[in-house]
Amino acid sequence: MSSTFLGNEKEETKPFLKPEYFNNRELSWMDFNDRVLEEARNKDNPLLERINFLGITQSNVDEFFMVRVASLHKLIAAGIKTTDSSGMTPEKQLDAINKKEHKAVEKRYSTYWRSLLPQLEKKNIFIKEVKDLNAQQYEFVRRYFSDELYPVITPMADDTNRPFPFIANDSLNIAVRLKDKEDGKHHYATLRVPNNFKRLVKLPKADNSFVLLEDIIKEFVSSFFDGYEVKEAAIFRVTRDMDLDMAERDTSDFLRSVQKQLKDREHGKAVRLEIEKSMGDKLRSRLFDKLNVKKSEIYEISGPIDLTFLKKLAGAVKGHEKLRYAPIKGYVDPDLAFSSDIFANIRERDYLVQHPYDSFDAVLNFIRKAAHDDKVLAIKMTLYRVSGNSPIIKYLGQAAQAGKQVTVLVEVKARFDEENNVHWAKTLEQMGCHVIYGLKGLKTHTKITLVIRRDEDGIRRYIHLGTGNYNDVTAHFYTDMGLFTSRRDLGVDATNLFNMLSGYSRPPYFRRLRISPKHIREFINQKIDNEIEIAKTGRKAEVHMKMNSLSDPEIIGKLYEASHAGVKIHLIVRGICCLRTDIPGISDNIEVHSIVGRLLEHSRIYYFYNDGNQDVYLSSADMMKRNLNRRVETLFPILQPDLKERVLNIYNIMWNDNVKPRVLHDNVYSMVDRRGKKALNSQEYFIHQSQEKERELKQKEDEDRDPDVFEVIRREDNDLTLDEKKDTDE
Repeated sequence: MSSTFLGNEKEETKPFLKPEYFNNRELSWMDFNDRVLEEARNKDNPLLERINFLGITQSNVDEFFMVRVASLHKLIAAGIKTTDSSGMTPEKQLDAINKKEHKAVEKRYSTYWRSLLPQLEKKNIFIKEVKDLNAQQYEFVRRYFSDELYPVITPMADDTNRPFPFIANDSLNIAVRLKDKEDGKHHYATLRVPNNFKRLVKLPKADNSFVLLEDIIKEFVSSFFDGYEVKEAAIFRVTRDMDLDMAERDTSDFLRSVQKQLKDREHGKAVRLEIEKSMGDKLRSRLFDKLNVKKSEIYEISGPIDLTFLKKLAGAVKGHEKLRYAPIKGYVDPDLAFSSDIFANIRERDYLVQHPYDSFDAVLNFIRKAAHDDKVLAIKMTLYRVSGNSPIIKYLGQAAQAGKQVTVLVEVKARFDEENNVHWAKTLEQMGCHVIYGLKGLKTHTKITLVIRRDEDGIRRYIHLGTGNYNDVTAHFYTDMGLFTSRRDLGVDATNLFNMLSGYSRPPYFRRLRISPKHIREFINQKIDNEIEIAKTGRKAEVHMKMNSLSDPEIIGKLYEASHAGVKIHLIVRGICCLRTDIPGISDNIEVHSIVGRLLEHSRIYYFYNDGNQDVYLSSADMMKRNLNRRVETLFPILQPDLKERVLNIYNIMWNDNVKPRVLHDNVYSMVDRRGKKALNSQEYFIHQSQEKERELKQKEDEDRDPDVFEVIRREDNDLTLDEKKDTDE
């Protein structure tokens, strides 16, 4: 697409880019987090899972402040007055965020105290306060403090000779106000709650009773201050700017540069201060002054500060399996089992996997098989986020040590995984892999593995393309999709992509893959333009998209243009959605659903009706400016007819879900009205479907092992009368 065309396109969509047509990105994200909180309040969810949702809500908002709120602080400090697509300046956004978050804090703690704790206590699960402990329990925590905690904790004085200590991001601290017993003067000190102890301390002779670590320390804090009277002790937590500003420049040691910035960001500006609501005025004013925070950035907390400990509670509780979701056992297609001839099978046809309903083992088997197959010559792979004990790293190392050419692009700028990825980059290099770090100024977010093998008929490329990370842990609770293929055109594209990432290649074009920056945006615009032209003739025109976030103004403007032309648009957007529905003449042909359930919806699907040809694509990219402009992403087609039909069926089941989606109307998300309809929970539907496939596979394996026994069973079953069959089924 020429630059002239792009310029014209921008002019055409200008009428659809008015500020009143857009939601603010940050406020839209906060609406998403509220939908997560609603899962904690939903009585249909198992109790310990509701507890977990509340913990997730807290960790979500913590990261939001560390990154998004921090970036607004930087813009304000730089004097930026320009507005976003919704017409808000950075200062207005920050004010709106703080107002909204103060209400959200109240809702979170109301959920904790009124909804969840009473329900836990009914199940004999207790998070106790020290004052409520019996004599035996109190003696236990006293000894625990004396033997375990007291030797570790160091109180930090704050006076004219000793400056106020540095308060690390996200750490729990205790501010103490003291009175000298000799001269009556007041002093101040700070203690950091150690993060290398479990925050939930299990009480003795009680299966599921706990007390919080910081409450134990507060109870015995006077032990640190002989000769002083503790007048007050209160918990506080600081959230700092933790965004990694990678000013990429030529450097002889890129990893060392990243590691230095990781250390530097620990001292980022304070963007939020949480304090116990009971904290007195003297402690408050001292903290406010020392940490240099505004009144709007101070949050009074009525309960335990930092509810992320709730994510650990389900694992700490013994028994109570009915209070948890039943575990998901993903299905492994026998053609993708490690014992099968995976490469021969992929030569015959493409395979689609939908995680976690299809086990991530299929991906691990593919990489492991490549590592051990003597005919495999090379493996090339991109890694954005991997687990802390990744089997993929092990397999890649084994492949390199077996003499295969192994090239791995490790994205060391993956937010909050930087340290983990630096570690894996060094490990891979030590094992003999060639490690690269991608293109300057761009994060490499695409998920692709390329295996080059010498088959009987020559060199062949085998590819895995995915919508999600090569992370064997998150693959259990993120929904993602992947494609295994040996199609020649996709193989050539994959080779060109790796050449572009590792060297100086600029492929003139890609046959099947669409690559960002630039080309995914161009392609999506072209496909929507095609639907617009079809709609103008009165023929059926539809666009269906599923993604994590929709915030790119130009893509939203193009969707408005399509809606205005009569194209029917269905969007499943889990998180941020800056598009507004129900604008007369603009977005009245657009419907938006957001599915929030036990699994985090992470797959990206892009569908265009195309006069009945039904073009289906999967992608690593959301429709966000960062994905389309500042990241290397891939969008790939599903070409095999049965797999295309499967993706369409998956999308339709999610669209018709009437249990977990919220529908966006008039800038408000509301649950689907399912009166008179049979309940359909898409995630549970897919779980049941995978269990059925697993059951059928096991039955077939049993029959193959002993066909005579199963023939007798079938014969006896056929001999039963209808009444006998009914009794047997019951």
